[in-house]
Amino acid sequence: MGDFGAIGDAVTGGVLARVVEPQAGEADTGHTHEKACLNCGTKLSGAYCYVCGQKAHVHRSVRGFFQDFIAGLFNFEGKIWRTLPMLAWCPGLMTRRYIAGERARFISPVALYLFTVFAMFAVLNFTGALGSSNAGAHLKEGLKTEIQENQKKLAALEVKRNLAAGAKQDVASLDKQIAKRKEDIADSQMALSGNFVQADTDNDTPGWLRPFLNNIRENPDAVSMKVQDAASKYSWLLIPISVPFMWMLFPFRRKYNTYDHMVFVTYSLSFMMMLVIVGGVLIEVGLSAVAGFLFFVPPFHMYRHLKQSYELGRFSAIMRTMALLTFCFIAAALFIASAVAIGAA
Repeated sequence: MGDFGAIGDAVTGGVLARVVEPQAGEADTGHTHEKACLNCGTKLSGAYCYVCGQKAHVHRSVRGFFQDFIAGLFNFEGKIWRTLPMLAWCPGLMTRRYIAGERARFISPVALYLFTVFAMFAVLNFTGALGSSNAGAHLKEGLKTEIQENQKKLAALEVKRNLAAGAKQDVASLDKQIAKRKEDIADSQMALSGNFVQADTDNDTPGWLRPFLNNIRENPDAVSMKVQDAASKYSWLLIPISVPFMWMLFPFRRKYNTYDHMVFVTYSLSFMMMLVIVGGVLIEVGLSAVAGFLFFVPPFHMYRHLKQSYELGRFSAIMRTMALLTFCFIAAALFIASAVAIGAA
């Protein structure tokens, strides 16, 4: 019986092995041998279909699956190491080459943008830069600390004022400082209790904005998470928001169309998000001072990107860079407002 059991185990193992990985010489070798493309049905005349580009023979095995996985990984890795250096130092040259048709050498702007968006939010969440679910608690603690500091400063001002009054000195300036400090304390106490938002929504705030403010006051943690989720989910909105500003930079240059502007914007946004990733990592490892220097990179990068992409002179590139910086703040404000509106709705 033991021999029969061993034979049965061997047969079972062999069957399972064939299911997982068919052996060579069998009917199913893990490769298809077709005369017509399995994707579009076109008659094959080479290693690839000349209509849709699919391989003539595809793998249908676990080994083939991992071979495709590794090939895809190294293909992306190979492209990214060609793309990133050019994006950092010669962004305009890469943009022009991509627009001209050199697509196989570089990661497409959309693929790079989606990758950097995912990486940015992952890094910011990991480092805690986006805050935790206890955002409301952190805000209250900050307000309490601010109130305590202002109260200490107020007490010091009152002592100084009493001494000056005893010496018959002018105390008008000190009275103004004391009044301002009391006003700051009162505002912080109102914000801490929630009455500030409530009063604002009851008086001067437009009716369409009141529900948002009330929601923020009542559910700060939930709103914070929703805003982060909306910013991640609708990050693609930055592209259509930004493209009209590129039209404004080049109103009379018909040589460059909307597609060119979209490629420029998408690559530029991808680079800026990479800067955010680098900054988040530097802050996390305690190099905040080094991360501060990254604020000087965007203007320089925008200048080179504009100058190379649109073949501009130095003065023209500088003027357009200044305008583009202003447009970036406007586009960012519009996007943040949209994310907050979606999150607070």
